[in-house]
Amino acid sequence: MTVATQMQQAIASCQSVLANLNTFALETEDQNVKKMYQTLAQQQQVILDNLDARFSYIKAEEPQFNE
Repeated sequence: MTVATQMQQAIASCQSVLANLNTFALETEDQNVKKMYQTLAQQQQVILDNLDARFSYIKAEEPQFNE
């Protein structure tokens, strides 16, 4: 498995976790738990943004990623 494939899988997994957290936040009625899920979703979004930025950097720096 190539680094590009591993990065894409990590990003997809991260997006899945983010979607789940947002769904949990919408579905719960407990305001404390809702806030917890929202905070976790915000943190997950930062992680996703960092992974996306790193993947973009690697694609720009490593020509074999674009093949």
